[in-house]
Amino acid sequence: MMNNESKSIHEFDFELICEYYSGLERQGPGSPEVTIKALSFMDNLTNESKIADIGCGTGGQTMVIADHASGHITGIDLFPAFIDLFNMNSRKLNLQDRVNGVVGSMDNLPFQNEELDLIWSEGAIYNIGFERGMNEWRRFLKPGAFIAVSEASWFTEERPLEIDKFWKDEYPGIDIISNKVAQMQTAGYIPMATFVLPENCWTEHFYAPQVPAQEKFLEKYAGNKAAEELVENQRHEAELYHKYKAFYGYVFYIGKKM
Repeated sequence: MMNNESKSIHEFDFELICEYYSGLERQGPGSPEVTIKALSFMDNLTNESKIADIGCGTGGQTMVIADHASGHITGIDLFPAFIDLFNMNSRKLNLQDRVNGVVGSMDNLPFQNEELDLIWSEGAIYNIGFERGMNEWRRFLKPGAFIAVSEASWFTEERPLEIDKFWKDEYPGIDIISNKVAQMQTAGYIPMATFVLPENCWTEHFYAPQVPAQEKFLEKYAGNKAAEELVENQRHEAELYHKYKAFYGYVFYIGKKM
C-alpha cells in the first residue's frame, strides 16, 4: 500500500508525465474496438467533414477514426512531444493529407463557429471538466453535428471511501452516468448513446503496456525520486482499478447538437 501522501497525477512534472506516456500507444483507457463502436453512431460524415480530436495524445485512437471515417481530422494536444509523435504516426500510415496534429489548448480551440462535423475526445475532457467542455465546445459544431467523449464515471451512488477519495482528488468532476447525460442534454445536445468501456480497455490496452514501459523508465531515471514516484503512482492506480472496478470505469457519451 502507498502511504497517505500519495500524489495526484497533476502534481508531477509535465515533462516527466509526457515522456512516460510518449512510449505508450494510448494515454488513457480505450481500444480500437471501442473507438469503432462509438463511430458507428455517427451518420453524418463525408469526405468534406471536419473532425477535431481534442486532447489527442500521440493519436492512437485518431488513426483508428481515420481508418473508419471520411473527412479531415485535426488532432489537438498541449504537449508538443505528443504532437510530434502524432504527425509521425500519421505520416507512417500515409494519412498526412487528411490527419494532422497541432499544439493547442482545449480551452482556446483554433476553430470557427459551426465549423466542425464531429468533436472527439477520449479520456481528455476532464482537463477542463465534462460540463464546461460540453458547453464551450458546442459553438464549434454545426447544427446536427456530433460530440463523442469518453470520461471516468461512477457506476454506483455509493462506493468505498478509499476509491471515492482517490477519484475526488484526481478528478473532482467525476459523477454518475445519469448526471453526465443530464449535463450533456442541458448543454444543448440530444444524447444519442452511452456505453461503458469493457474491462480490457483498462487491463489489456492501458495498464499492461505500462509494465515494460515502467521498467525502461525507471532504468533511465535510476535514482530520480520524481520518476520513481510517478511509476509508483501509476502502479497504485492500477491496483485500485483491480480492487474497485465494480464502482467506476470509463463511459462513452455521444451527443448530437440540437
